Amino acid sequence: MENEIIYSTFFNAVQESIANGTFAKLTLAKTVGKPELQNIYVRMHVEDNILKTAITFKIYTGEKEEIVKISEVKDIEADLIPHINNPFLSALLFTTEADITMKLNKKRVASIIEQPPTFKNADPVLLEFLG
Repeated sequence: MENEIIYSTFFNAVQESIANGTFAKLTLAKTVGKPELQNIYVRMHVEDNILKTAITFKIYTGEKEEIVKISEVKDIEADLIPHINNPFLSALLFTTEADITMKLNKKRVASIIEQPPTFKNADPVLLEFLG
């Protein structure tokens, strides 16, 4: 239950950054063990004049493979939650205002850390869409 509140807080920050035009990128990283799915990256995508997400799944099965899923912005939490804790232990939201990291510790308790921003510019597709 406690983790669900942290997850909601994190994904609310994701939605807010998209709405405000400060979203740069979202990454799921730090896997448990050596799963085939090594990274997930989220960037913005426009299809039929509708803002969507392009979720890239990086899979390593001897060679690198990328699968891109185009999804509704409102579904980002539902698309990513199944991968948190299995196999990913952290989600990093990069915005132009802050880097927001949600981590799971060894006991699988979630926490959020905010740091100064890495990115100076928001996702170019998002900026063009909002512009």
